[in-house]
Amino acid sequence: MIRLKTEKQIDGIRKSCKMLSAMFRELIPLVKPGVQTIEIDRWVQDWIRRAGGKPVFLGYRQPKVSEPYPAAVCISINEEVIHGIPSKRKIREGDIVGLDCGIDLGGFISDQALSIEAGRVSRPVHELNVTTRECLYRGIAAVKAGSRLLQIARAVESHAAPRGYGIVREYCGHGVGLSLHEDPHVPNVPHGANPRMTGGMVFAIEPMINMGSGGVDVLEDGWTVVTADNSISAHWEHTVAIVNGATEVLTEPLESFCTELC
Repeated sequence: MIRLKTEKQIDGIRKSCKMLSAMFRELIPLVKPGVQTIEIDRWVQDWIRRAGGKPVFLGYRQPKVSEPYPAAVCISINEEVIHGIPSKRKIREGDIVGLDCGIDLGGFISDQALSIEAGRVSRPVHELNVTTRECLYRGIAAVKAGSRLLQIARAVESHAAPRGYGIVREYCGHGVGLSLHEDPHVPNVPHGANPRMTGGMVFAIEPMINMGSGGVDVLEDGWTVVTADNSISAHWEHTVAIVNGATEVLTEPLESFCTELC
């Protein structure tokens, strides 16, 4: 069931989103070659708590996975699509580093992701990253009160597929705001339910685009999703709301803060 939010609830979600984007602005310069991903997670946990929020990913449980997610931020590198677990692994020159995080601020949930180019990356990796970000904004442009939800997926697919990229089907965007994962599912390839978009809907749009096929596998840790063909993947996400008939991106664009990005 889709939970339509009141203007007061959307305002709470908006504040959570602004906090999350502020955190990312400070974090982005720290994501560079030589840094252990566990150091990034420690920084994120400390920042969120000092700001008065709670790291919503930390301790999150999902069906059929025995262990809760052990970190505040998902860090997915190269062939890791989403849900990578921070560790002592060091970021290397040329890596593409996906960061995905959410904050619980007084019961209101935000969700945002971006992919950072660590140092100098190859041209194909850079072009994948640019295309994935463009897919996100094309998906956002398809959000219109009265239109059908799968218009978002059509916008993503029509931009990525002609360029030869694989689009992840098994994982997708979702409703968000009062809990981390709500209805509706927001796919990146047209399939499934196709409700009409309306005021009060809040959802995360998050294209996951692979350099190879769209197929994925899950590692033994039960969380880390990787490309089935070991190709590179990129991931971008914003939280979006329909307020008084207009589309509002609640999380903030961060491209201008990514000095080593695109």
